[in-house]
Amino acid sequence: MPHANHDHDHGHHGHENDRGITGALRYLRWLPQMWRSEINDAVVDLVDPQAGERVVDIGAGLGAGAMRAATSGAHVIAVEPTPLIRRLLAVRRFVSRHRADIEVVDGAAEHIPAGDHSIDAIWAVNTMHHWVDVEQGVAEIARALGPAGRLLLVDELFTDPTHPEYERFGSDHGPEHHGFTMIDADEMGALLSAAGLADVVAAQSHIADRPVIQVTAGGVPAAG
Repeated sequence: MPHANHDHDHGHHGHENDRGITGALRYLRWLPQMWRSEINDAVVDLVDPQAGERVVDIGAGLGAGAMRAATSGAHVIAVEPTPLIRRLLAVRRFVSRHRADIEVVDGAAEHIPAGDHSIDAIWAVNTMHHWVDVEQGVAEIARALGPAGRLLLVDELFTDPTHPEYERFGSDHGPEHHGFTMIDADEMGALLSAAGLADVVAAQSHIADRPVIQVTAGGVPAAG
């Protein structure tokens, strides 16, 4: 079984705006949402991890999604590129009764530490706009996800005035969010389809009563 915590602090994963003191302070503002949130609960419920499955949470933060998924009996690979957040997540994992089912690893969408076609489900919540190389992230998902696997990517639309936290996070946003490139649903869907993933659907939707970009897909079909 892989080690439960791969904390190497490589520093080469993640957007440059996630690094250093500024990046750490930005994440500290989000600690309550990163610990537990309705959007993460809803996304994990939609993914519906099953006992014995191997699943990946890209940009796991403090484990809001990973901890919920682990209660299913699935083996959760919590991928987190930010060293400070990853260390805090490792502590949370250590004190969790489900720690045997949670693996905290250094990585990102562009570097998923899993074998080819070895993962049953992949999800990401509010991380697509952090991806440094979206095409590489899509390629990694296509590589790691099994042929019968399922994918769910969700970014909240904080710039939508109907979002409950619009005044806090969205009202002053332009096309850039803290220097992060905002995601276009159609472009993401096109990239996933081009990578060979099946049944790609990318659109604006609502999850947990919040406007989101929601992208779903199945794994690359097996040859023959």
